[in-house]
Amino acid sequence: MAGRFQDAVERIVAHDNRYHRDAYDFLRQALDHTLEELCGEELQEHRHVTGRELVHGVVSYAQNEFGSMAVSVLDAWGMDEDADIGEMVFNLIEEGAFGRSDEDDISHFSNVLNLRDALLEPYRPSQLPPKPSTDSL
Repeated sequence: MAGRFQDAVERIVAHDNRYHRDAYDFLRQALDHTLEELCGEELQEHRHVTGRELVHGVVSYAQNEFGSMAVSVLDAWGMDEDADIGEMVFNLIEEGAFGRSDEDDISHFSNVLNLRDALLEPYRPSQLPPKPSTDSL
């Protein structure tokens, strides 16, 4: 399977250079991560992942793998917004590397979340520290 997937990625990047080949490997790993989060120990082979689920899984996996650098890494690969995930998935579907159900639509990957904001969310302060009191002066 890995060889077939890599062959598909090579064909894709030969005619569509929007996304780095490493982004496709990352996406495949993010899909596995998403399946594991959704199914746990259950049989994952035949479980379908929706566009929304995969977008959230990509965010989770990127945060686990790259921490606060996730935005920089995904940006370098051309993955700037959630719609990019859908474009990549459908590139892989067209090359036969990913399967597709009748319900799948590229629009299911758009407007799910702001990718940049979601990746940065854990690194934002949850609240501002209290101001020092001036009463004790």
